[in-house]
Amino acid sequence: MASNQLFTFKNACFLTQKYFVTFTIAILSALSLSTEIQAAVPAGFTQTNIINNLNNPTRMAIAPDGRIFITEQAGRIKIVERGQLQVQPFLNIATRVDSQGERGLLGIAFDPNFLVNQWVYVYYTSKYPTIHNRVSRFKANGDTALSGSEDVLLDIQPSGSQTKHNGGAIGFGTDGKLYIAVGDGDVRSNAQSLSNLKGKILRINKDGSIPSDNPFYQSTVGVNRAIWARGLRNPYSFDVQPGSGRIYANDVGASAWEEVNQIIKGANYGWPIVEGKSSDTRFRNPILAYQHNNTAPCYAIVGSAFYNPINDRFPRDYVGDYFYGDFCGGWIRRYDIATKTSSSFASGLGMIVDIQVSPDGNMYVLRKENGIIQIRSGN
Repeated sequence: MASNQLFTFKNACFLTQKYFVTFTIAILSALSLSTEIQAAVPAGFTQTNIINNLNNPTRMAIAPDGRIFITEQAGRIKIVERGQLQVQPFLNIATRVDSQGERGLLGIAFDPNFLVNQWVYVYYTSKYPTIHNRVSRFKANGDTALSGSEDVLLDIQPSGSQTKHNGGAIGFGTDGKLYIAVGDGDVRSNAQSLSNLKGKILRINKDGSIPSDNPFYQSTVGVNRAIWARGLRNPYSFDVQPGSGRIYANDVGASAWEEVNQIIKGANYGWPIVEGKSSDTRFRNPILAYQHNNTAPCYAIVGSAFYNPINDRFPRDYVGDYFYGDFCGGWIRRYDIATKTSSSFASGLGMIVDIQVSPDGNMYVLRKENGIIQIRSGN
């Protein structure tokens, strides 16, 4: 593999440096050079490759009208409409975005009232006035963002020299508040500190103001009042379950464990003091964690999707399950909330970066090198 290809791979938006020590050229070639990966899905399901030509995609979100919005690390948002990738980007802020290492345009969400107000929310690493992560919203005008419509909602403390652990997932809770996942910035002590927003889940109003019922509102000042939960390393993805309002967040681990955590007001998930489940009562344990071993070159938990669409197409026993994937393993598993058990769902997917369920009940999987596939039940 050419050295520039390896460099690009090493700067995937959320993988940490530890993951590349044991990668082999054969594994990298198999994952990155194929353009049509055929996934193994359960009997009764089919998978279809729908889009291939994306450039370092980091996230996707499905609009209420069915359009798929895809963020690219360099600072562009692309739209897939009726199976076709639109030529003109919805948004291009590449000149404002720092995309070194794991930085870049990393998150996207739609306003709960999007069909009326047309607000699209994004999380990106801004170059100005100093490099830092930012949450803004833009007004949609059809398939493009309205020029000059950026409304900056939250500026996270400067990033410093480290380019890793930015997090980036954003989404609305059933309470109408915007939740934001921020990595520790590769400075472990940040995760426990209440004097910065890093290594946290944040909660703000849709206009950028901070709700007074946030757990640390009285004990912190300024933007730090946005802290909702802490003690996380690199929560790259999360999802909110319709109806119940549960929030499950995937925290990319260090040397031992990948975690799925239920996000609770004021909770502390223990990083960097603990990783995985522990008996330390100061910290909330993950609902599930899987351990690193020597059978695979790396691990990185990605993609968060509850299967609770408006119209469910999957078999009844899938409804309410939580789906999560692994970037390196190329697989998706499903977690049954009622039985608290996890089982295999799909494999051979390539470098997964996101999982979404559309209102019509189909699943979409975004891959770094191989675009988007659709997984559906039946013909």
